[in-house]
Amino acid sequence: MAVTAALVKELREMTGVGMMECKKALVQSDGHIESARENLRKAGLAKADKKSGRVAAEGKIVTAISDDHHKAIMVEVNSETDFAAKETMFISFGEAVAKVALDTDTTEVDHLMAAQAPQGGTLEEARQTLVAKIGENIQVRRTSMIATENGNIGSYVHGDRIGVLVELAGGDTDLARDLAMHIAASNPQFVDESQVPADVMDKEREILAAQAKDSGKPEEIIDKMVAGRLRKYLAEITLVGQPFIKDPDLTVAKLLAKHDASVVGYQRLEVGEGIERKEENFADEVMAQVRGN
Repeated sequence: MAVTAALVKELREMTGVGMMECKKALVQSDGHIESARENLRKAGLAKADKKSGRVAAEGKIVTAISDDHHKAIMVEVNSETDFAAKETMFISFGEAVAKVALDTDTTEVDHLMAAQAPQGGTLEEARQTLVAKIGENIQVRRTSMIATENGNIGSYVHGDRIGVLVELAGGDTDLARDLAMHIAASNPQFVDESQVPADVMDKEREILAAQAKDSGKPEEIIDKMVAGRLRKYLAEITLVGQPFIKDPDLTVAKLLAKHDASVVGYQRLEVGEGIERKEENFADEVMAQVRGN
């Protein structure tokens, strides 16, 4: 069967693969478009496997929230470069993953990727196709979900790289979103003092006591110094102790009291956190290629 330009165009529209790859696949399948499509899918899987070992520490945080604001999901989708993360196909894939996770209550990544994608096939198959199209390792790294029956949930994503979900008892969705914005910026480690582990408190108290003893002041003064510095430390690491980002004269604790609300919990994800990034020198890489040629 003759491989016409119209046939190549049709296959390209079906798969999103480049014209030359489509033409090559059609030639190999003697013009049979379904066989060519299957071969391109197999080639995409091979490419995905080959690229799976490459570091993917860029990407996006994508959120999805139910209409009643009683359930929200947050997904981290990684790519190798920031350029790929700005691709329309990448963005659409991330939104599809978040929607499926929200609709199916699936937060375990392996199970999520086996779920049906909105466009057909599984999310894993959609990921493999995306790897073939973009040419980078694409991974769904982790998810986080908050659900509530009577509370309020707020979400906020800063620059596509930091995402936060907050659950409140009382208050409203606007307050929940403001607190999500605050958490994105200030990154508190705990909601309040009750959540701080005893060993963390003991270690900090030990450090502060050692620092205070160097001052040479009397023991009773040292005790007061340690207590004061410990209060300051707790204010820095707890959400309720921090100055509210929109009004630094107001602590988050006072803001919550003003709205008769309390924080049940929150989740914060930042793109690439904890991933060891490979440092590359572009000039050295170019020179190595020149020498190789």
